[in-house]
Amino acid sequence: MSAPTAEVVICGAGIAGIAAAYHLAVRRGVGDVVLVDELPPLSLTSDKSAECYRNWWPGPGDAMVAAMNRSIDLLEGLALESGNVFRMNRRGYLLATADPDRVPRLVRAAEEAAGLGAGPVRRHDRADSDYRPSPADGFEAQPIGSDVITNRALIRRHFGWLADDTVALVHARRCGWFSGQQLGMYLLERARAKGVRLLEGRVEGVETTGGRVSAVKVSGAGGSRTLSTPRLVVAAGPRLKSVGRLVDVELPVFCERHAKVAFDDTLGAMPREAPLTIWTDPVRLPWSGDERAELAGSEHRGLLGELPAGVHGRPEGAGDSRSVLLVWTYDVEPVEPTFPVRFDPAYPEVVIRGMARMVPAMTAYVSRLPRAFVDGGYYTKTRENRFLAGPLPLDGAYVIGALSGYGLMASNAAADLLAAHVTGTPLPHYAPAFMLSRYEDPIYRARLDSWTDSGQL
Repeated sequence: MSAPTAEVVICGAGIAGIAAAYHLAVRRGVGDVVLVDELPPLSLTSDKSAECYRNWWPGPGDAMVAAMNRSIDLLEGLALESGNVFRMNRRGYLLATADPDRVPRLVRAAEEAAGLGAGPVRRHDRADSDYRPSPADGFEAQPIGSDVITNRALIRRHFGWLADDTVALVHARRCGWFSGQQLGMYLLERARAKGVRLLEGRVEGVETTGGRVSAVKVSGAGGSRTLSTPRLVVAAGPRLKSVGRLVDVELPVFCERHAKVAFDDTLGAMPREAPLTIWTDPVRLPWSGDERAELAGSEHRGLLGELPAGVHGRPEGAGDSRSVLLVWTYDVEPVEPTFPVRFDPAYPEVVIRGMARMVPAMTAYVSRLPRAFVDGGYYTKTRENRFLAGPLPLDGAYVIGALSGYGLMASNAAADLLAAHVTGTPLPHYAPAFMLSRYEDPIYRARLDSWTDSGQL
């Protein structure tokens, strides 16, 4: 009996693998695509996201903004054709500061994003400005670019729930969030309708013939099998590095552990129509004397110092939901991914205390912490935090990964690139910025040493 065959085998059924299957089978007409994963689809890290998207990215170059604009175009097309089954909105990202010295930096960031293609900058420095917040739902007929708000009265009028000392806001507009699970399942359903198959198992080996991929070995509950195939796509999320070694490639990636906190905002501290809101100032948490003494002698003594900027949150859920999601990544040490992921028991309290600096009504939760759910996973990243999508040195092997904390928002652009590489169709101008071969360029490698902003929130 001949071995089972596939035109393309994709290792990993997270959002990257599913998007790759969709773009190959549905948009490019590739037949006989097989998705291999030992877990149910979207269940390792893809369902742990805060589910946001943005075209607000720094340079160097316009590659990230161009790729994200492409991804958002694709997302909006999917939302329109599906009746917005994944509830995409355009509420925006609201970046806030209480530091007057930080305002020029926020303005420069807005101008840089505009220059890279994110859309124009609008200034609002008078109380009678024509600034309008984003609607809570939908994404059509909304402005792009950003609104820089420096009038304190205007800030209080529209965002009175922020800290009284907030001096400036930047409202990045082509940003928002959606249900990642619903998006992933929609893409998977469309792909399966075009013949994509799911195979439960783990990719354990790759066979080659004449210097190119010829077969993939898969082990599962029913034993091992070999799939004859000319193409393998490595889309293994936090296992990207180990699967890359199966084709003798040491992928330049590492993992960080990231978490989010969800709880019922029974006090209504964050309005239900709020954008994703980000505090751009470092934070010193207000501990009592007894708390400081206890922390000083513990493994959490680092919480006594200045913690990094970036605590952020948003409302979660529709209808009568009162849930909020909060995120603050104050520990970004690289780690080896292990499952199940373990989180610091102090994380919910620390994040709520940090969020209270920006949203003072959250302070009421500190004395009696709400019942919080902590979840998360791993950001698989390259050094400069730009994803990988393209061919590997072994003929017939490809990679889509290192999507860091922006996998849901970027997966369609990354999969679109991957599918173009696989099918030999024309590539967009930004394609080289996401190929593994970029690290062969000495100029690019030298630039890494002076890379100052990875774009990570």
